[in-house]
Amino acid sequence: MNNMPSLEDLTIFVQVAKRASFAAVADELGMSAAFISKRIRVLEQNLGVRLLHRTTRRVSVSEEGERVYRWALHIFDAVQRMGDDISAQHREPVGQLRIASSLGLGRRFVAPALSELAERYPKLDIRLDVHDRLVDLIDEGVDLDIRVGNTIAPNLIAKPLAKNRRVLCASPDYLERCGTPRTLAELASHDCLVIKERDHPFGIWQLEGQQGEESVRVTGTLSTNHGEVAHQWCLDGRGILLRSWWDLHDSLAAGRLVQVLSDYHQPADIWAVYASPLASSAKVRVAVEFFRQYFAERYTLPA
Repeated sequence: MNNMPSLEDLTIFVQVAKRASFAAVADELGMSAAFISKRIRVLEQNLGVRLLHRTTRRVSVSEEGERVYRWALHIFDAVQRMGDDISAQHREPVGQLRIASSLGLGRRFVAPALSELAERYPKLDIRLDVHDRLVDLIDEGVDLDIRVGNTIAPNLIAKPLAKNRRVLCASPDYLERCGTPRTLAELASHDCLVIKERDHPFGIWQLEGQQGEESVRVTGTLSTNHGEVAHQWCLDGRGILLRSWWDLHDSLAAGRLVQVLSDYHQPADIWAVYASPLASSAKVRVAVEFFRQYFAERYTLPA
């Protein structure tokens, strides 16, 4: 290759690929859309491939563009590692750090973790937003999402923080009154506490068992968008609950809840999810590493 692509042009391309818009990237970088378009053309000429499909209404990434996008992320990460390796001191992270999480995980783990993070890095201005839905990190300006669940969009970057799974449980009172389900199909005849929370498909439980993945449609007289509310209803004997181990283990250990159909579970690990390589943001990088250590010290999924 006679003309090597510049890091600046690769950076611009990555931003355009994420935003699918020359104008949006131009506004974000304080440049003109014409300049952004020119740098993309130069990058395409240097690489000898078409990176983007352009129409009057939208911009989309070509197949070759997807390959270049993945390589660019690797390159940015390598550049950051090089800088870290030769630098004796790391600049203290500063500025606003916007973090999102789900309602339950946000209260139980993320909020106390951020209290410690703020003490360690006093120049960070930390904002936590908790939602009952998945956030759009780019459109909503979120730096980091601490989430539960193994379905992550391919345009995002994810680092595992802790192993986790969702399990089925009920109170001893409920099981004495209504019986214990022996098969997954029997759940359809039980009162189930249905949660509409982030990536949960409402009213359909997809579980893994000895025969692979199975689904069952469930109903009940109580439903909510808040997992902790459903947990309390389960303790009250109102039905069967599918909920993460991190939220249930204290109630299960104390005998207030009993696991049912223990051959079934739903994989739902805990992840740090972000849109740009850690090389591009010291504040996100230190936050991800802090959360990794925080969960390692405080949460372990039993074998």
